Amino acid sequence: MGHVILLRHGQAQNNTQRILAGRSAGVPLTDLGRRQAEQAGQMLQHLDIAAIYSSPIQRARDTADIAASPDNIKVITDDRLVELEMGDFTGMRYDDIYSTHGNVFLKFYQGSDEIMSYGLEPFADVRSRIRDIMHDVTEHHPDDNVVLVTHMDPIKAAISLSLDVNPKLLYDLVVENASLNIFAMMQGTLFLSAVNLVHPSRLSQIWPAHMQSDQSGLFASNTPKAPRDFKTLK
Repeated sequence: MGHVILLRHGQAQNNTQRILAGRSAGVPLTDLGRRQAEQAGQMLQHLDIAAIYSSPIQRARDTADIAASPDNIKVITDDRLVELEMGDFTGMRYDDIYSTHGNVFLKFYQGSDEIMSYGLEPFADVRSRIRDIMHDVTEHHPDDNVVLVTHMDPIKAAISLSLDVNPKLLYDLVVENASLNIFAMMQGTLFLSAVNLVHPSRLSQIWPAHMQSDQSGLFASNTPKAPRDFKTLK
């Protein structure tokens, strides 16, 4: 039995600038993001990867190319792995979205008609396209390990196909940049094996950062702002 490994792209410029990039062109990885992709590639070398598929978005495709390079694996682009369509929110700062529209992404996972009216792709549609590609790759590579390089919400969609998670849990879940999220398909059922696997050297960087929200100054003003984890979205 093979596995399907969903790899989120490395840190990109929009992550550090706190901008919702969506499907915008020309959003490259940062230097740190490229190092994260290299580390992901090192981890994948231990997993005997047969094929790598990628979202066409630059930050994902660059991550795929970097991760594939040690084993010279040809990267195949698949539009089903593309980032969520952000509609009218594309290019906006996270804090501006949060202060104006409230918790947009919780509403997104809840399937709110209010949020859909701004042109966001429904989460149900994201789930459908991720279900399709995961089914296809397991059909074509039944005994192989295959990597799908994509974005946070497609990975959350895959997790929601495997586990019965509510919208609040989906919102609270942070899928780390350049993390491996491993699934197995058995008799048509998707099983989750691992979430947020990162290179060991990153562990000391990740967990303290998530625990320092109250000390970061993010909530210092009276203006409502996005939670710290918003910076890791998209």
